[in-house]
Amino acid sequence: MSLRLSPGLVRAALSASLFFSAQAALADRAHLILDAQSGAVLEAKNPDELNFPASLTKMMTLYLTFEALQKGTLKWDDKLVLSANAESKDPFKYALGPGKTITVKEAVLGMIVLSANDAAVAVAEHFSGSEADFGKVMTAKAHALGMTNTVFTNPAGLPDPAQVSTAKDMGTLGLALMRDFPEEFKLFSTRKFVFRGMKLHGHNRMMASYKGVDGIKTGYTKAAGYNLVTSASKDGKRVIGVVIGAKSATERDQQMTDLLNTYLGGETKAAKR
Repeated sequence: MSLRLSPGLVRAALSASLFFSAQAALADRAHLILDAQSGAVLEAKNPDELNFPASLTKMMTLYLTFEALQKGTLKWDDKLVLSANAESKDPFKYALGPGKTITVKEAVLGMIVLSANDAAVAVAEHFSGSEADFGKVMTAKAHALGMTNTVFTNPAGLPDPAQVSTAKDMGTLGLALMRDFPEEFKLFSTRKFVFRGMKLHGHNRMMASYKGVDGIKTGYTKAAGYNLVTSASKDGKRVIGVVIGAKSATERDQQMTDLLNTYLGGETKAAKR
């Protein structure tokens, strides 16, 4: 199956990519927290600062996957081939070997729980034939959703100076996933799953430490710093929080905890014992 862009969207995506790649996107600290019902910004710091999204990128790969599933052009048990290119994407991957296959469901869970790079690439190559072409589709969808400062060039979030986003845009994407795919969004709360007899555990520690958190995605590269988008609810109120450019996973999680405490009045699970 192939996802195609109109010539105008291709030109727009390429122009944006050239524009952003000429700028220095650094791991600057940024954060944002949104009211999930209204979309109102409750607090923000540097929300429009360009940064590297790292594996938060997979949120868009998942958005496009969910969209294809909703349209019926993709099915949960469809097989995706893991190419040699997919196999080369360290560090997190299924590592089954070139030519092996995974189902769409395994690809989705792999991206959500393990942040599996080979699964993301398999999706991209299935849709568009190459990571670069899929990046254009991702960018066009981002702009259609209102993520005007985002350029995607690969589906996994691996380092590329042209691949940039902002805390505001990542919050917009989190809200779009929740709004457009409410059933599929529930998968972001998956903390572990069994893959062909192996028990695999994720590394989103907020779901274990904070009551009411139900996803959604972590991200890290050396250039990006430690990134996090979190969905949480309490007493009928739901928020989406974004932290970009933290210096450690511990700092990232603490900053998110502070934001949630401020706007949900919650507490960590450890504190409740």
